[in-house]
Amino acid sequence: MSDIEHSEGAASTGRTGIVLMGAVLALFAGTLGVGAWQHHAQRAETLASAEQRRAQLPRVRTATVQARTGDLVVTLPATTSAFAVANVFARASGYVETRAVDIGDRVKAGQVLATIVAPELDHQIAQAEATLAQLEAALRQAEANQTLASVTWRRDGPLVKEGWLPRQQGTVDVQTLRANDAAVGVARANVEAQRAQLKVLQQQKLYQRVAAPFDGVITQRNIDIGSLVQADAVTGTFMFTVQQSNVIRTQIYVPQDTAVGVVPGIDAVVHVPEFLQRPFAGKVTRIADALQPGTRTLLVEIDIANPDGALVPGTYCTVDIHIPRQLPSLLVPAGAVIFNQGGLQVAVVENGTARLRRIVIARDLGTEVEVRDGVKAGDSVILNPAVDLGDGDRVDANPAQARPT
Repeated sequence: MSDIEHSEGAASTGRTGIVLMGAVLALFAGTLGVGAWQHHAQRAETLASAEQRRAQLPRVRTATVQARTGDLVVTLPATTSAFAVANVFARASGYVETRAVDIGDRVKAGQVLATIVAPELDHQIAQAEATLAQLEAALRQAEANQTLASVTWRRDGPLVKEGWLPRQQGTVDVQTLRANDAAVGVARANVEAQRAQLKVLQQQKLYQRVAAPFDGVITQRNIDIGSLVQADAVTGTFMFTVQQSNVIRTQIYVPQDTAVGVVPGIDAVVHVPEFLQRPFAGKVTRIADALQPGTRTLLVEIDIANPDGALVPGTYCTVDIHIPRQLPSLLVPAGAVIFNQGGLQVAVVENGTARLRRIVIARDLGTEVEVRDGVKAGDSVILNPAVDLGDGDRVDANPAQARPT
């Protein structure tokens, strides 16, 4: 091969390498351009999506704060009790001769419940009557002696004065009259004392008939025929328990925050689980006028008419007491309350903006809370607000399109 041909081959090889290198560089540049374009397009799409999310307002459910007027109804647990309860003791000692009633019997005031026999009491009465007769005879004797002494002095007095009788006789007559006057006084006092003692025994005789103190029902019996009873309410056992149940009484303790406005005469309704379809109406009859220091509650008594005896003492019940409101109460759904480091709050929607307001809850009614401060009637509060909801956030509060966030 000649030198000329060798030079032409080398030149051809050099041009081919340059062409290949240019192609590789062009391919690399194109790849970089495509990657840069894709990155720019992806970033633009991300920014547009973020802007779209910022422009879309969260939809929230709202409820309106309601103002409630009229009576405040407070429901409290209670137990029924009889209007009056009496344990009937024996006032005369002896053995039970008859028993006319038993547990569950309804009695009238003055009705005989049992009789007691005490033969020794009859003997004591007979002895007291005999003693009284003796003392009355002694009184008559003393009165006769007094009359005799008076007549003697009236006769001897002028004679002593004129000197026909000695002065000693006059002194004896005067002292005898005074002694008889005193004897009459003692005899009369003895008679009165014995008459009083006889009345005590006769009253004990009357106590042998045990009577009901008022209309009611026998709820307990502790004696039977032949039982020995003692006329002592300290060591003795009571014979019967009588409860007056035509009027039922209940006691409830009203909390301090609702006690204002509780006065005698306001309405109350008693509900018994066994009588779901029959509420028992009553009235507040008396209040303690002082709060219990330990519980800050007010003792209230309610009387309920019970003519048919449907209510029995000792029954568990609930009482709805209707307390006149001093101020209208504001009701907020319980789902609108926010509890966080800021305390109790609600989110109120004002012109499409959420505003967090601190509230003071007066009472928890379950699905609603009674709010004392922080909102006003007609405010729209957000139900179940999002955890990240902040003061001043824009929201979509259209109730027609509302859904939980």
